[in-house]
Amino acid sequence: MMKFHLPKEAEEILAILKKAHFQAYIVGGCVRDLLLGRETNDWDFTTDATPEQIIKLFPDSFYDNKFGTVGVPIKQLSSVIYEITTFRSEFGYTDHRHPDKIIWGKTLEEDLQRRDFTINALAYDGKTLTDLYEGQQDLKNQIIRAVGEADTRFKEDALRMMRAVRIATELQFIIEEKTFSAIRNNNNLLTKISNERIRDELIKILASPFPADGIKLLRNGTLLSVILPELEKCFGVEQRSPKRHHMHDVGTHLLKSLELCPSKDPIVRLATLLHDIGKPITVNTTADGIITFYNHEIISASIVRNIAERLHFSKKDRDKLIKLVRFHQFTVDEKQTDSALRRFIRNVGTENLQDMLDLRVGDRLGGGARETSWRLELFKKRLEEVQKQPFTVSDLKVDGHDVMKIYNIGPGPLIGAILDMLFNDVVEGKLKNEREILLKRIKDLKKESKVN
Repeated sequence: MMKFHLPKEAEEILAILKKAHFQAYIVGGCVRDLLLGRETNDWDFTTDATPEQIIKLFPDSFYDNKFGTVGVPIKQLSSVIYEITTFRSEFGYTDHRHPDKIIWGKTLEEDLQRRDFTINALAYDGKTLTDLYEGQQDLKNQIIRAVGEADTRFKEDALRMMRAVRIATELQFIIEEKTFSAIRNNNNLLTKISNERIRDELIKILASPFPADGIKLLRNGTLLSVILPELEKCFGVEQRSPKRHHMHDVGTHLLKSLELCPSKDPIVRLATLLHDIGKPITVNTTADGIITFYNHEIISASIVRNIAERLHFSKKDRDKLIKLVRFHQFTVDEKQTDSALRRFIRNVGTENLQDMLDLRVGDRLGGGARETSWRLELFKKRLEEVQKQPFTVSDLKVDGHDVMKIYNIGPGPLIGAILDMLFNDVVEGKLKNEREILLKRIKDLKKESKVN
Protein backbone atom coordinates (compact mmCIF):
# COMPACT_ATOMS: atom_id res chain seq x y z
CA MET A 1 0.00 0.00 0.00
CA MET A 2 1.30 3.43 -0.96
CA LYS A 3 0.03 6.72 0.39
CA PHE A 4 0.46 10.14 -1.22
CA HIS A 5 -0.79 13.49 -0.03
CA LEU A 6 -3.52 14.56 -2.45
CA PRO A 7 -5.42 17.84 -2.61
CA LYS A 8 -8.70 17.69 -0.73
CA GLU A 9 -10.62 18.19 -3.99
CA ALA A 10 -8.84 15.22 -5.62
CA GLU A 11 -9.64 12.98 -2.67
CA GLU A 12 -13.28 14.08 -2.84
CA ILE A 13 -13.55 13.15 -6.52
CA LEU A 14 -12.12 9.69 -5.85
CA ALA A 15 -14.47 9.25 -2.87
CA ILE A 16 -17.60 10.31 -4.81
CA LEU A 17 -16.86 7.90 -7.67
CA LYS A 18 -16.07 5.00 -5.32
CA LYS A 19 -19.17 5.63 -3.21
CA ALA A 20 -21.20 5.23 -6.41
CA HIS A 21 -19.45 1.85 -6.90
CA PHE A 22 -17.20 2.94 -9.75
CA GLN A 23 -13.47 2.38 -10.10
CA ALA A 24 -11.55 5.63 -9.71
CA TYR A 25 -7.90 6.57 -10.16
CA ILE A 26 -5.76 9.63 -10.61
CA VAL A 27 -3.64 8.95 -13.66
CA GLY A 28 -0.82 10.18 -15.88
CA GLY A 29 1.54 13.07 -15.31
CA CYS A 30 0.21 13.98 -11.86
CA VAL A 31 1.08 10.49 -10.56
CA ARG A 32 4.50 10.79 -12.14
CA ASP A 33 5.02 14.13 -10.43
CA LEU A 34 3.90 12.71 -7.09
CA LEU A 35 6.58 10.02 -7.37
CA LEU A 36 9.18 12.63 -8.32
CA GLY A 37 8.16 14.98 -5.52
CA ARG A 38 7.31 17.70 -8.03
CA GLU A 39 4.51 20.19 -7.59
CA THR A 40 1.60 19.66 -9.96
CA ASN A 41 -1.63 21.52 -10.65
CA ASP A 42 -3.01 19.23 -13.36
CA TRP A 43 -5.03 16.43 -11.82
CA ASP A 44 -6.50 13.88 -14.21
CA PHE A 45 -8.77 11.00 -13.26
CA THR A 46 -9.90 7.83 -15.00
CA THR A 47 -12.90 5.66 -14.18
CA ASP A 48 -15.21 2.98 -15.57
CA ALA A 49 -18.15 5.39 -15.20
CA THR A 50 -19.46 6.70 -18.52
CA PRO A 51 -19.54 10.46 -19.18
CA GLU A 52 -23.30 10.50 -18.54
CA GLN A 53 -22.82 8.77 -15.18
CA ILE A 54 -20.00 11.15 -14.23
CA ILE A 55 -22.15 14.19 -15.01
CA LYS A 56 -24.89 12.91 -12.70
CA LEU A 57 -22.37 12.63 -9.84
CA PHE A 58 -20.90 16.11 -10.42
CA PRO A 59 -23.73 18.61 -11.14
CA ASP A 60 -21.40 21.47 -12.11
CA SER A 61 -19.46 19.35 -14.60
CA PHE A 62 -19.57 19.64 -18.40
CA TYR A 63 -18.96 17.31 -21.34
CA ASP A 64 -18.18 19.05 -24.64
CA ASN A 65 -16.09 16.48 -26.50
CA LYS A 66 -16.39 12.92 -27.84
CA PHE A 67 -13.36 11.49 -26.06
CA GLY A 68 -14.95 10.66 -22.73
CA THR A 69 -13.45 13.55 -20.77
CA VAL A 70 -15.71 15.39 -18.32
CA GLY A 71 -14.58 18.70 -16.86
CA VAL A 72 -15.23 19.34 -13.16
CA PRO A 73 -14.75 22.99 -12.07
CA ILE A 74 -13.18 23.33 -8.63
CA LYS A 75 -14.93 26.21 -6.90
CA GLN A 76 -12.34 26.48 -4.14
CA LEU A 77 -9.60 26.92 -6.78
CA SER A 78 -10.50 29.78 -9.09
CA SER A 79 -10.65 28.77 -12.77
CA VAL A 80 -9.20 25.29 -12.07
CA ILE A 81 -10.83 22.33 -13.83
CA TYR A 82 -10.15 18.68 -13.01
CA GLU A 83 -10.72 16.21 -15.84
CA ILE A 84 -12.33 12.78 -15.43
CA THR A 85 -12.03 10.42 -18.39
CA THR A 86 -13.84 7.15 -18.92
CA PHE A 87 -11.73 4.00 -19.43
CA ARG A 88 -11.46 3.55 -23.17
CA SER A 89 -9.85 1.74 -26.05
CA GLU A 90 -9.02 3.64 -29.23
CA PHE A 91 -8.96 2.52 -32.86
CA GLY A 92 -7.75 4.14 -36.06
CA TYR A 93 -5.88 7.44 -36.24
CA THR A 94 -6.47 8.76 -39.73
CA ASP A 95 -5.30 12.26 -38.82
CA HIS A 96 -2.38 10.99 -36.66
CA ARG A 97 -3.80 12.94 -33.75
CA HIS A 98 -7.28 11.72 -32.73
CA PRO A 99 -8.80 8.23 -32.68
CA ASP A 100 -11.42 7.45 -35.35
CA LYS A 101 -13.30 5.21 -32.95
CA ILE A 102 -13.55 4.98 -29.18
CA ILE A 103 -14.99 2.12 -27.13
CA TRP A 104 -15.65 2.64 -23.43
CA GLY A 105 -13.65 0.18 -21.38
CA LYS A 106 -14.34 -1.71 -18.19
CA THR A 107 -10.80 -2.20 -16.89
CA LEU A 108 -7.90 0.06 -15.99
CA GLU A 109 -5.59 -2.19 -18.03
CA GLU A 110 -7.48 -1.31 -21.24
CA ASP A 111 -7.01 2.37 -20.52
CA LEU A 112 -3.33 2.32 -19.57
CA GLN A 113 -2.25 0.45 -22.70
CA ARG A 114 -3.25 3.46 -24.86
CA ARG A 115 -1.07 5.92 -22.88
CA ASP A 116 1.97 7.55 -24.45
CA PHE A 117 4.94 6.89 -22.13
CA THR A 118 5.54 4.44 -19.31
CA ILE A 119 6.08 7.22 -16.78
CA ASN A 120 2.63 8.56 -17.70
CA ALA A 121 0.94 5.13 -17.60
CA LEU A 122 0.72 5.14 -13.81
CA ALA A 123 -2.52 5.12 -11.82
CA TYR A 124 -3.26 5.65 -8.14
CA ASP A 125 -6.58 5.02 -6.38
CA GLY A 126 -5.70 6.73 -3.11
CA LYS A 127 -4.13 3.61 -1.64
CA THR A 128 -2.53 1.50 -4.36
CA LEU A 129 -0.24 2.40 -7.24
CA THR A 130 -0.78 0.51 -10.51
CA ASP A 131 2.28 0.27 -12.76
CA LEU A 132 1.88 -2.15 -15.69
CA TYR A 133 4.77 -0.92 -17.83
CA GLU A 134 7.66 -0.45 -15.38
CA GLY A 135 7.12 3.29 -15.26
CA GLN A 136 8.60 3.53 -11.77
CA GLN A 137 11.80 1.87 -12.98
CA ASP A 138 11.99 4.28 -15.90
CA LEU A 139 11.52 7.18 -13.48
CA LYS A 140 14.38 5.83 -11.41
CA ASN A 141 16.56 5.46 -14.50
CA GLN A 142 15.42 8.87 -15.84
CA ILE A 143 14.17 7.45 -19.14
CA ILE A 144 11.34 8.44 -21.49
CA ARG A 145 10.06 5.21 -23.07
CA ALA A 146 6.92 4.65 -25.12
CA VAL A 147 4.23 2.27 -23.92
CA GLY A 148 4.41 -0.80 -26.20
CA GLU A 149 5.62 -0.11 -29.73
CA ALA A 150 6.91 3.45 -30.05
CA ASP A 151 6.25 3.51 -33.78
CA THR A 152 2.59 2.70 -33.15
CA ARG A 153 2.25 5.30 -30.40
CA PHE A 154 3.62 8.06 -32.66
CA LYS A 155 1.52 7.06 -35.64
CA GLU A 156 -1.52 7.30 -33.36
CA ASP A 157 -0.62 10.82 -32.23
CA ALA A 158 2.34 12.53 -33.87
CA LEU A 159 2.36 15.30 -31.26
CA ARG A 160 3.66 12.70 -28.80
CA MET A 161 7.07 13.08 -30.46
CA MET A 162 7.29 16.71 -29.37
CA ARG A 163 5.84 15.80 -26.00
CA ALA A 164 8.64 13.25 -25.51
CA VAL A 165 11.21 15.97 -26.15
CA ARG A 166 9.38 18.43 -23.91
CA ILE A 167 9.09 16.03 -20.96
CA ALA A 168 12.70 14.93 -21.38
CA THR A 169 13.75 18.59 -21.35
CA GLU A 170 11.64 19.50 -18.33
CA LEU A 171 12.81 16.49 -16.29
CA GLN A 172 16.33 16.29 -17.75
CA PHE A 173 15.67 12.67 -18.73
CA ILE A 174 16.98 10.82 -21.79
CA ILE A 175 14.76 9.34 -24.47
CA GLU A 176 15.15 5.57 -24.73
CA GLU A 177 16.90 4.41 -27.92
CA LYS A 178 13.97 2.65 -29.65
CA THR A 179 11.63 5.51 -28.77
CA PHE A 180 14.09 8.08 -30.13
CA SER A 181 14.62 6.03 -33.29
CA ALA A 182 10.85 5.98 -33.83
CA ILE A 183 10.79 9.77 -33.50
CA ARG A 184 13.39 10.08 -36.26
CA ASN A 185 11.51 7.64 -38.49
CA ASN A 186 8.17 9.44 -38.07
CA ASN A 187 9.22 13.08 -38.08
CA ASN A 188 7.23 13.80 -41.25
CA LEU A 189 3.99 12.95 -39.41
CA LEU A 190 4.41 16.19 -37.47
CA THR A 191 3.16 17.99 -40.59
CA LYS A 192 -0.26 16.48 -39.80
CA ILE A 193 -0.42 18.34 -36.47
CA SER A 194 -1.91 21.81 -36.12
CA ASN A 195 0.63 24.61 -35.85
CA GLU A 196 -1.06 25.83 -32.67
CA ARG A 197 -0.31 22.55 -30.88
CA ILE A 198 3.28 22.57 -32.14
CA ARG A 199 3.66 26.17 -30.93
CA ASP A 200 2.36 25.27 -27.48
CA GLU A 201 4.86 22.42 -27.06
CA LEU A 202 7.69 24.60 -28.39
CA ILE A 203 6.86 27.33 -25.87
CA LYS A 204 6.85 24.76 -23.04
CA ILE A 205 10.29 23.57 -24.14
CA LEU A 206 11.56 27.15 -24.20
CA ALA A 207 10.06 27.80 -20.75
CA SER A 208 11.89 24.82 -19.23
CA PRO A 209 15.05 25.23 -17.12
CA PHE A 210 17.28 24.02 -19.99
CA PRO A 211 15.66 25.20 -23.25
CA ALA A 212 18.77 24.79 -25.40
CA ASP A 213 18.87 21.09 -24.51
CA GLY A 214 15.30 20.79 -25.78
CA ILE A 215 16.15 22.45 -29.10
CA LYS A 216 19.15 20.12 -29.46
CA LEU A 217 16.87 17.13 -28.84
CA LEU A 218 14.44 18.41 -31.47
CA ARG A 219 17.32 18.70 -33.90
CA ASN A 220 18.85 15.31 -33.10
CA GLY A 221 15.39 13.78 -33.46
CA THR A 222 15.03 15.46 -36.91
CA LEU A 223 11.96 17.37 -35.70
CA LEU A 224 13.58 20.82 -35.91
CA SER A 225 13.73 20.61 -39.71
CA VAL A 226 9.93 20.19 -39.70
CA ILE A 227 9.11 22.79 -37.02
CA LEU A 228 11.71 25.47 -37.82
CA PRO A 229 13.40 24.64 -41.14
CA GLU A 230 14.72 28.21 -41.24
CA LEU A 231 16.73 27.52 -38.08
CA GLU A 232 18.02 24.18 -39.33
CA LYS A 233 19.56 26.00 -42.32
CA CYS A 234 21.73 28.07 -39.94
CA PHE A 235 23.88 25.10 -38.92
CA GLY A 236 27.10 24.93 -40.92
CA VAL A 237 26.95 28.60 -41.96
CA GLU A 238 30.43 29.77 -40.96
CA GLN A 239 31.05 33.09 -39.17
CA ARG A 240 34.71 32.86 -38.20
CA SER A 241 36.99 35.09 -40.22
CA PRO A 242 39.64 37.78 -39.61
CA LYS A 243 38.34 40.60 -37.40
CA ARG A 244 35.29 38.53 -36.40
CA HIS A 245 34.92 37.41 -32.77
CA HIS A 246 32.52 34.55 -33.42
CA MET A 247 33.65 31.06 -32.37
CA HIS A 248 30.78 29.03 -33.86
CA ASP A 249 28.71 28.62 -36.99
CA VAL A 250 25.41 30.53 -37.00
CA GLY A 251 23.23 27.65 -35.77
CA THR A 252 25.55 26.72 -32.92
CA HIS A 253 25.85 30.40 -31.97
CA LEU A 254 22.06 30.68 -31.76
CA LEU A 255 21.88 27.61 -29.53
CA LYS A 256 24.63 28.97 -27.27
CA SER A 257 22.90 32.37 -27.15
CA LEU A 258 19.67 30.70 -26.04
CA GLU A 259 21.50 28.66 -23.44
CA LEU A 260 23.15 31.75 -21.96
CA CYS A 261 20.28 34.23 -22.26
CA PRO A 262 19.38 35.36 -18.69
CA SER A 263 15.66 35.85 -19.43
CA LYS A 264 13.14 33.18 -18.41
CA ASP A 265 10.47 34.58 -20.73
CA PRO A 266 9.95 31.97 -23.52
CA ILE A 267 9.22 34.72 -26.07
CA VAL A 268 12.52 36.46 -25.29
CA ARG A 269 14.25 33.09 -25.43
CA LEU A 270 12.68 32.39 -28.83
CA ALA A 271 13.80 35.80 -30.10
CA THR A 272 17.31 35.01 -28.87
CA LEU A 273 17.23 31.65 -30.65
CA LEU A 274 16.12 33.27 -33.91
CA HIS A 275 17.87 36.65 -33.83
CA ASP A 276 20.41 35.77 -36.56
CA ILE A 277 18.14 33.51 -38.61
CA GLY A 278 18.56 35.73 -41.67
CA LYS A 279 22.32 35.20 -41.86
CA PRO A 280 22.24 32.23 -44.29
CA ILE A 281 20.50 34.48 -46.82
CA THR A 282 22.79 37.49 -46.35
CA VAL A 283 26.17 35.75 -46.00
CA ASN A 284 28.95 37.09 -48.21
CA THR A 285 32.75 36.92 -48.25
CA THR A 286 34.79 39.98 -49.19
CA ALA A 287 37.92 39.91 -51.33
CA ASP A 288 40.12 39.92 -48.21
CA GLY A 289 38.28 36.95 -46.68
CA ILE A 290 35.96 38.77 -44.29
CA ILE A 291 32.56 37.09 -43.85
CA THR A 292 29.73 39.62 -43.75
CA PHE A 293 25.98 39.52 -43.09
CA TYR A 294 24.87 43.01 -44.05
CA ASN A 295 21.27 43.85 -43.09
CA HIS A 296 20.76 40.38 -41.64
CA GLU A 297 18.66 41.84 -38.83
CA ILE A 298 16.10 43.14 -41.36
CA ILE A 299 15.90 39.78 -43.13
CA SER A 300 15.80 37.98 -39.77
CA ALA A 301 12.82 40.08 -38.67
CA SER A 302 10.99 39.23 -41.90
CA ILE A 303 11.64 35.50 -41.41
CA VAL A 304 10.55 35.70 -37.77
CA ARG A 305 7.32 37.40 -38.85
CA ASN A 306 6.61 34.45 -41.16
CA ILE A 307 7.40 31.95 -38.40
CA ALA A 308 5.18 33.76 -35.88
CA GLU A 309 2.30 33.86 -38.35
CA ARG A 310 2.78 30.22 -39.33
CA LEU A 311 2.69 29.10 -35.69
CA HIS A 312 -0.23 31.43 -34.93
CA PHE A 313 1.38 33.48 -32.17
CA SER A 314 -0.77 36.19 -30.66
CA LYS A 315 -0.34 39.70 -32.08
CA LYS A 316 1.30 40.80 -28.83
CA ASP A 317 3.88 38.00 -28.88
CA ARG A 318 4.42 38.33 -32.63
CA ASP A 319 5.11 42.07 -32.38
CA LYS A 320 7.51 41.53 -29.49
CA LEU A 321 9.43 38.82 -31.36
CA ILE A 322 9.77 40.98 -34.45
CA LYS A 323 10.94 44.06 -32.51
CA LEU A 324 13.56 42.14 -30.53
CA VAL A 325 14.98 40.53 -33.67
CA ARG A 326 14.75 43.61 -35.90
CA PHE A 327 16.59 45.93 -33.53
CA HIS A 328 18.99 43.51 -31.80
CA GLN A 329 21.93 44.86 -33.80
CA PHE A 330 22.00 48.11 -31.86
CA THR A 331 25.22 50.02 -31.24
CA VAL A 332 26.41 50.93 -27.76
CA ASP A 333 28.79 53.64 -28.95
CA GLU A 334 29.27 56.17 -26.17
CA LYS A 335 29.10 59.00 -28.72
CA GLN A 336 25.42 58.37 -29.49
CA THR A 337 23.21 61.40 -29.11
CA ASP A 338 20.20 61.48 -26.81
CA SER A 339 17.93 61.68 -29.84
CA ALA A 340 19.46 58.46 -31.22
CA LEU A 341 18.82 56.75 -27.89
CA ARG A 342 15.23 58.00 -27.84
CA ARG A 343 14.75 56.64 -31.36
CA PHE A 344 16.07 53.25 -30.20
CA ILE A 345 13.68 53.25 -27.23
CA ARG A 346 10.73 54.17 -29.47
CA ASN A 347 11.63 51.37 -31.88
CA VAL A 348 12.01 48.72 -29.19
CA GLY A 349 9.38 49.96 -26.73
CA THR A 350 10.12 50.80 -23.12
CA GLU A 351 8.40 47.58 -22.04
CA ASN A 352 10.92 45.55 -24.08
CA LEU A 353 14.18 47.27 -23.10
CA GLN A 354 15.23 44.75 -20.45
CA ASP A 355 14.30 41.91 -22.80
CA MET A 356 16.49 43.43 -25.50
CA LEU A 357 19.38 43.75 -23.07
CA ASP A 358 18.91 40.10 -22.04
CA LEU A 359 19.04 39.11 -25.71
CA ARG A 360 22.24 41.13 -26.10
CA VAL A 361 23.82 39.31 -23.12
CA GLY A 362 22.91 35.94 -24.65
CA ASP A 363 24.24 37.09 -28.02
CA ARG A 364 27.56 38.23 -26.51
CA LEU A 365 28.08 35.12 -24.41
CA GLY A 366 26.97 32.89 -27.28
CA GLY A 367 29.61 34.50 -29.47
CA GLY A 368 32.41 34.00 -26.98
CA ALA A 369 32.53 37.55 -25.62
CA ARG A 370 32.22 38.62 -21.98
CA GLU A 371 28.75 39.09 -20.53
CA THR A 372 29.10 42.84 -20.60
CA SER A 373 31.51 45.68 -21.38
CA TRP A 374 31.99 49.18 -20.12
CA ARG A 375 30.23 50.48 -23.24
CA LEU A 376 27.17 48.29 -22.60
CA GLU A 377 27.04 49.37 -18.96
CA LEU A 378 27.28 53.03 -19.99
CA PHE A 379 24.56 52.41 -22.58
CA LYS A 380 22.25 51.03 -19.85
CA LYS A 381 22.82 54.10 -17.68
CA ARG A 382 22.16 56.45 -20.55
CA LEU A 383 18.95 54.58 -21.39
CA GLU A 384 17.76 55.22 -17.83
CA GLU A 385 18.66 58.90 -18.05
CA VAL A 386 17.06 59.43 -21.45
CA GLN A 387 13.83 57.79 -20.29
CA LYS A 388 13.46 60.56 -17.72
CA GLN A 389 13.15 62.98 -20.61
CA PRO A 390 9.85 63.49 -22.48
CA PHE A 391 9.35 61.36 -25.59
CA THR A 392 6.26 63.09 -26.92
CA VAL A 393 4.36 66.32 -26.33
CA SER A 394 2.00 64.42 -24.02
CA ASP A 395 4.93 63.83 -21.64
CA LEU A 396 5.28 67.55 -20.96
CA LYS A 397 4.32 68.77 -17.49
CA VAL A 398 1.88 71.21 -19.10
CA ASP A 399 -0.90 70.66 -21.63
CA GLY A 400 -3.22 72.48 -23.98
CA HIS A 401 -5.51 73.60 -21.17
CA ASP A 402 -2.60 75.49 -19.58
CA VAL A 403 -1.87 77.24 -22.88
CA MET A 404 -5.53 78.18 -23.45
CA LYS A 405 -5.83 79.55 -19.90
CA ILE A 406 -2.73 81.74 -20.18
CA TYR A 407 -3.56 82.94 -23.72
CA ASN A 408 -7.26 83.21 -22.90
CA ILE A 409 -8.20 81.49 -26.17
CA GLY A 410 -10.08 78.38 -27.24
CA PRO A 411 -8.80 75.26 -29.02
CA GLY A 412 -6.94 75.80 -32.28
CA PRO A 413 -3.68 75.23 -34.19
CA LEU A 414 -1.84 77.80 -32.07
CA ILE A 415 -2.12 75.52 -29.02
CA GLY A 416 -0.36 72.64 -30.78
CA ALA A 417 2.30 74.94 -32.19
CA ILE A 418 3.16 76.29 -28.74
CA LEU A 419 3.33 72.81 -27.21
CA ASP A 420 5.57 71.64 -30.08
CA MET A 421 7.86 74.60 -29.44
CA LEU A 422 8.07 73.75 -25.74
CA PHE A 423 8.73 70.10 -26.50
CA ASN A 424 11.59 70.93 -28.89
CA ASP A 425 13.15 73.25 -26.30
CA VAL A 426 13.00 70.49 -23.68
CA VAL A 427 14.45 67.87 -26.04
CA GLU A 428 17.31 70.20 -26.99
CA GLY A 429 18.04 70.90 -23.33
CA LYS A 430 17.04 74.57 -23.45
CA LEU A 431 14.28 74.04 -20.89
CA LYS A 432 13.70 71.59 -18.06
CA ASN A 433 10.50 69.59 -18.11
CA GLU A 434 9.23 71.23 -14.92
CA ARG A 435 5.76 72.72 -14.67
CA GLU A 436 6.65 76.14 -13.27
CA ILE A 437 9.43 76.62 -15.81
CA LEU A 438 7.15 75.67 -18.71
CA LEU A 439 4.31 77.89 -17.48
CA LYS A 440 6.70 80.84 -17.29
CA ARG A 441 7.88 80.12 -20.85
CA ILE A 442 4.26 80.09 -22.11
CA LYS A 443 3.69 83.50 -20.46
CA ASP A 444 6.90 84.84 -22.04
CA LEU A 445 5.79 83.57 -25.44
CA LYS A 446 2.49 85.38 -25.02
CA LYS A 447 4.30 88.63 -24.23
CA GLU A 448 6.62 88.19 -27.18
CA SER A 449 3.70 87.54 -29.56
CA LYS A 450 1.63 90.38 -28.07
CA VAL A 451 -1.48 88.20 -28.02
CA ASN A 452 -4.13 89.77 -25.76
